[in-house]
Amino acid sequence: MLPQDLHIHSTWSNDDAAVVPEQTISFIAELRHAQVVGISDHFELIGEDRFEEYAREVRACGLKVGMEIDGSRWLSAVQATDADYRIFHCYDRDSDYKALDRLVEMGQPVIVAHPNALNTNLSRVPPECLVEINNRYVWRCDWRSFYGPFVDRFELVISSDAHQPNWLNQTVARYVAAELGVREKLLFST
Repeated sequence: MLPQDLHIHSTWSNDDAAVVPEQTISFIAELRHAQVVGISDHFELIGEDRFEEYAREVRACGLKVGMEIDGSRWLSAVQATDADYRIFHCYDRDSDYKALDRLVEMGQPVIVAHPNALNTNLSRVPPECLVEINNRYVWRCDWRSFYGPFVDRFELVISSDAHQPNWLNQTVARYVAAELGVREKLLFST
């Protein structure tokens, strides 16, 4: 069993073509592939008006409530929501780096999602943020060059970014973390 997996999508991310109908919150909870499981569906697909309903369903299954935020344009909307943690798409633009500062001020953990896939400049990311090594995307870059210079600057989390039940693993991400000498930051106790 994995220690934690906080980047998982469910059918609440209904307009994400990679999510399959079987990827329900209750099914993910039944699988219990990690000691701590969090659901972090796309905020823009859930919507501000339905976030409380989503959070109730996630918590009712004994899981942590997260959200994946697609850049700074969603900042004001997510500031009005209650979540255990936030996963943020930080594109290489000033407004997104500034949004990270604002999210950190909110007090919940902020995880920078698959920075290698979004061309995030990690030298501009506040050191209070966590950086994700993501099973879905980490292999798509020279991960030694991308993450290597920053392993002492950030605490890192390992995620599956699962959109389907068969993606609920972290094999490649855990290999990369071990090769980099990274000790995973566990955010919640079991």
